[in-house]
Amino acid sequence: MFDNLSDRLHSTFKKLRGHGTLTEDNIQEALREVRVALLDADVHLQVVKDFVATVAEKAVGKEVMTSLAPGQQVIKIVSEELVTVLGGTTEPLRLGGKSPAVIMLTGLQGSGKTTSTGKLAKMLQGQGRKPYLVPADVYRPAAIEQLQILGQKLDLPVYPTTVDQDPVAICRQALQAAKLSNCDTLIIDTAGRLHIDQELMAELRRIKEALVPAEILFVADAMTGQDAVNVADKFNQDLTITGVVLTKMDGDARGGAALSIKKVTGCNIKFVGMGEDLDALEVFHPDRLASRILGMGDVLTLIEKAEKVVDKKQAEDLARKFRRDIFSLEDFRDQIRQIKKMGNLEQIMGMIPGLSRMKQMQNMPKPDEKELGRVEAIINSMTAAERRKYQIINTSRRQRIANGSGTTVNDVNKVIKSYTDMLKMMKKMKGKMGGGMAVGGQKRRKRPKGLFK
Repeated sequence: MFDNLSDRLHSTFKKLRGHGTLTEDNIQEALREVRVALLDADVHLQVVKDFVATVAEKAVGKEVMTSLAPGQQVIKIVSEELVTVLGGTTEPLRLGGKSPAVIMLTGLQGSGKTTSTGKLAKMLQGQGRKPYLVPADVYRPAAIEQLQILGQKLDLPVYPTTVDQDPVAICRQALQAAKLSNCDTLIIDTAGRLHIDQELMAELRRIKEALVPAEILFVADAMTGQDAVNVADKFNQDLTITGVVLTKMDGDARGGAALSIKKVTGCNIKFVGMGEDLDALEVFHPDRLASRILGMGDVLTLIEKAEKVVDKKQAEDLARKFRRDIFSLEDFRDQIRQIKKMGNLEQIMGMIPGLSRMKQMQNMPKPDEKELGRVEAIINSMTAAERRKYQIINTSRRQRIANGSGTTVNDVNKVIKSYTDMLKMMKKMKGKMGGGMAVGGQKRRKRPKGLFK
């Protein structure tokens, strides 16, 4: 998501930086291109108008026109305004006060409410809270069953809803059950429709009046663009929602919903769904998304993802091996496993500042998640001795490894080539840091001729 918008903005700002000095004319020309880029990204028309007007007002100021790097100043203004449009600051859940705190998830059918209920429960569980799940959608037996399955996976209690019960009665009884179970958070998965109707909104208002939720979150499918914004506005008018959960943010939609929803509804995006897994729910940070849209990466989120999956002891061992030049194929495999745990490879690459802008990266195919599995299978098919000393892997060994991993000899060669390329890169890095030992902790010597020359 946002790739097209990011590319358009980058192209515009590249032209802007090409001017030694800026005039009101070339700033206005750049902002016209920004306006088109935002409209093409399905951003709400009024949001685009206000955004461009605000940037124009700040960009033609004396401080920008006379600065040493006016192009960079304009980019800074656009970045700051993007953060404002996206909500300004990260807004956490407000779950203080009475216990159990009630969170009510609302939205249209198919927006991802039930899955988001499970994801949110897992996130709160990781923060030390004790959630109690409530399937209040009696019109879809599959939704009740899905939430019960999610509860089993998370080892969390789920209210035993049946389709003949009244949704408000379910929520009242679930609240009492949560108290008896010493749970401090009640998460309600409410009913949805294919479109808004008065019967649905009346039911949601009755649940709100009966339980007085601490949070009413509207769950929207980011792939639906402006439709999601319009529906969110209607829900907000009827229920006064406290925040938004945008699902399918890992998709290829244009991103207009994320850039419009705060301005139209007045409600902040609190979470974004980045995949199907239960841990694929992230806290929404406006400044980080603005940075990614402008091609500046998102190092903080990358670090947070790494901290969740990287074993500290293993990281220290790898650092020690790096210093001693004994990074083996087993270590290479361990690194691949860590990367797989971090999530979508394309998303991870997008978090690295400038990576998508490198010419050598732009023509490369999108990273193949399955490729990592093949690499791991190939290394697993090697003997311990082969993983420790790749030089002994001759032609017959390569054929055996290929057969054992269900791949080809060419695939095996590619893995070994990737590994040796990494060793070369590590040598260069170490050389810049004052190292001098060869890989394997031995003095440098000529390598045998052949594939590894």
